[in-house]
Amino acid sequence: MSEEQIRRIQIRETILSHIERERELFYKGIKVLSLFFIDEVAKYKQYNEAKDAFNGIYADMFEEEYRDIVGNLQTRLGEDDYVRYLDTIALEKTHAGYFSVDKQGAMVDSKLSRKETTTDDVSAYDLIMKNKELLLDRDPEISPVRFIFSHSALREGWDNPNVFQICTLKQSSS
Repeated sequence: MSEEQIRRIQIRETILSHIERERELFYKGIKVLSLFFIDEVAKYKQYNEAKDAFNGIYADMFEEEYRDIVGNLQTRLGEDDYVRYLDTIALEKTHAGYFSVDKQGAMVDSKLSRKETTTDDVSAYDLIMKNKELLLDRDPEISPVRFIFSHSALREGWDNPNVFQICTLKQSSS
């Protein structure tokens, strides 16, 4: 099995676990978050020569697997509100990357000092680091992010009790 196949399975299983937990807690008013730790920012987000961002392999895998899982979800009796909730969240907005940025605003792999700002944009930084209440808002128009991808930026000191799944997507030799 290739590394790529292993990462796809990990992403799929994390999404499946997320959906199951979300189904359990949706009617209790609890928003479920999942966190992916990745080994390279470029595997989530890349940039062309004009500095326009586009999906890396992990973001593409995530979107393909998420689309398949949600598209084939077997609904249970009484889950109409949950299904409507899923339908209102745009695929590209349900996941976000939280990374260090260079001076041009491109996401980079980096170990940061605590004083440096870390993210792909100020609104993502504010959402994830400063405004947990907004991140936890279940209204998809206000806060559609449910899956967070990070590299080195979310370190000790960041705590969120609504993170129910953590998936580490790293190349390994064992």
